[in-house]
Amino acid sequence: MQRREFLGTLAAVPFVPGLVRGQPRGAPRVNGARLNAQLAQFDAIGRTASGINRVAYADADLAGRRFTLDLFRAAGLAPVVDAAGNIVARVEGSSPGRPPIIIGSHVDSVTDGGNYDGPVGSFGAIEVARTLREQNLRLRHPLEVVVWQNEEGGTIGSKLAIGALTDDGLDRRARSGFTLREGLARIGGDPSRLAGVVRPPGSIAGYFELHIEQGGVLEQRGRQVGVVEGIVGLRWLEVTVTGTANHAGATPMDQRQDAVLAAAKFTVAVNDLVRAEPGRQVATVGRVVPSPNTTNIIAGSVLLTVDLRDLDATKLARLTAAFERAGAEVGRATGTTFAFVRTVDSDPAPATPAMMAHVEAAASALGCTTLTMPSGAGHDAQELARIGPMGMIFIPSVGGVSHSPKEYSRPEDITRGADVLLHAVLGLDRIAGR
Repeated sequence: MQRREFLGTLAAVPFVPGLVRGQPRGAPRVNGARLNAQLAQFDAIGRTASGINRVAYADADLAGRRFTLDLFRAAGLAPVVDAAGNIVARVEGSSPGRPPIIIGSHVDSVTDGGNYDGPVGSFGAIEVARTLREQNLRLRHPLEVVVWQNEEGGTIGSKLAIGALTDDGLDRRARSGFTLREGLARIGGDPSRLAGVVRPPGSIAGYFELHIEQGGVLEQRGRQVGVVEGIVGLRWLEVTVTGTANHAGATPMDQRQDAVLAAAKFTVAVNDLVRAEPGRQVATVGRVVPSPNTTNIIAGSVLLTVDLRDLDATKLARLTAAFERAGAEVGRATGTTFAFVRTVDSDPAPATPAMMAHVEAAASALGCTTLTMPSGAGHDAQELARIGPMGMIFIPSVGGVSHSPKEYSRPEDITRGADVLLHAVLGLDRIAGR
């Protein structure tokens, strides 16, 4: 979005009553001490020697969901687990017939991850709803707080909520070993009733998600709040390289069909292709599994993964095709073959300018410094953007570290982010559907 367009949209968004730029003394605020105490308690669930392990549908994920349900109830909310396995609580608005404002995030983790990716936004959303209740502030719109299931496995809960995942897709296995269908049953969902939870386009007033940045840009630039301009599109590829397994000592170098060598050459080619043009695109070869994986045998096959991200869908398609051509070229040079399978294919999701303006206005009125920036990670917000207005709020990640046990965001940044979420909701409620 052009800066002039964004500033024009921002100018059209009125401030929330009670906010005074720089010194909003009369403005409602969340209970930051309570929010951060909840996050500290949650850290013990799924904590192992190597990091947080609350992968979707595992026992630790179930324990985390029970903890989260208790937080909903403590906030005076009445949560339900819908057929898609998402935890949903609704607070009715004062003006009947208006579509809901939705806020939330997730509480599942990656393998050996941290405690802030997801829970900050989920617990922050619960805290916002609790603050509104405690301060007797009733929105005109219904407010729905949603904790989406299995975000880390491909935004599964939010995909189900918008009808973007077919029944056949439920047979895919999650990292916990359960199929998505089995996982749904474990967390209280019902695969036979999924059609009943699908939200059609135009059915929401807007969706806000608070999240840690997961990178180091805000910290490096000295800014307190990130106004997300869009979420990158994501392509995950599984690449199978097939050569010939043979004896490591008895096979001459010029007679080998070494799948590991071919995989290494392909990895370098991916890096070179992504760096060859300007832009913010990134690609990562993240998982490499040779077979047989032993010292004295030339590998006969390698399974590797490619993670490609950018805000430009055309560029994603072009680079994916370039990777496939590179695989074919490496295969001809090494006597191997390459087979590609797309496992995740998510389009870029631009944020709605008006939603960005609500975040900017709330942050500015609360005295926060801001930065307009893309999200290099995928989020449930990218799915909700397909059915209605979407906005995201980033807070700094210390050292730019995420998906790691070293992941950390400061309590004051978490509190600040929840306050911005609260006032962005109030701003949207004030003008949406006028």
